[in-house]
Amino acid sequence: MPRTKSHRRSEAAKRRMAEKLAPLVTLAPRTDPDDAHIGVGTGKRHAVKKWEVSSLTGHQHKLTIPAESPDKKFVLLVGDSHLRSIADGIVKMPEGRLSFGVMSTPGGSANDERIELLNSTLPYDPDLVCLLAPTNNLKSTRNPEKAGADFARLLSSILTRWSRLVVVDFPPRLDADLYPQEMMRQEFHRVAVKLGVKFVPIAEHFPVGNTALWARDGVSKNDMLLCRLCWFFMSKPALAPVRTPPVPRHRLRVVLKGEVVSPPPQKDPFSWSAIGQGRKVFDCITECCSFVSSVI
Repeated sequence: MPRTKSHRRSEAAKRRMAEKLAPLVTLAPRTDPDDAHIGVGTGKRHAVKKWEVSSLTGHQHKLTIPAESPDKKFVLLVGDSHLRSIADGIVKMPEGRLSFGVMSTPGGSANDERIELLNSTLPYDPDLVCLLAPTNNLKSTRNPEKAGADFARLLSSILTRWSRLVVVDFPPRLDADLYPQEMMRQEFHRVAVKLGVKFVPIAEHFPVGNTALWARDGVSKNDMLLCRLCWFFMSKPALAPVRTPPVPRHRLRVVLKGEVVSPPPQKDPFSWSAIGQGRKVFDCITECCSFVSSVI
């Protein structure tokens, strides 16, 4: 059966549409988002010093506490390998009215940091705790809800010891896909807000296009920039005066006292009254009795 003219026009239209869509297909191939990542950084990092391995978590762990100073507020930084250079003293925190201690657990997840924190002993309590949101949960799980549950337990454990807590967002990682990082970042933010903890986002200060901010591993970043950000965002809450709960005010109760009004005497239920001229009330039984006695 010969093809009609309309059929040939339809086939030509399909070929023209395929030619238009061909460049789009080659420019945007389908890839697995879990395997996509940006790459490695082009920056440098300091030489890593080996720390003692904790018997509690199996990760390297270090706790540094500065000497107590009555003129400075003590801020405790808690995090993973992002705080390694600060704990080793290679990168100095800006000086001022704040003194910083560091609790770093490289490679540790939120649960590992929680275990180390609960078993730590500090010579004096910090005025503020700054928690750097953990990123190693990206390796242990890709479920944001599970990572959020571990993060919630970490925040609750800190709040049981110290009441003042601020969470600083984790810098992006170049060795992992950005989409799971963003999902975990939003989950951490939601958990912090639910528990009444301030959450400070800093991802915008680490543009992924500037690969010089990361080392070749794609994880280690510009430590000086991170230090300045932590100092900037911790200065205001650490130096803010502690709010004391308001003293409840007792309301005065005004009691009015007056003359006690005695109730009227009860009348005989078997008597009845009649109202005469001038609205004068007569006790009928009494009047009748007096009338009868006068007649007799």
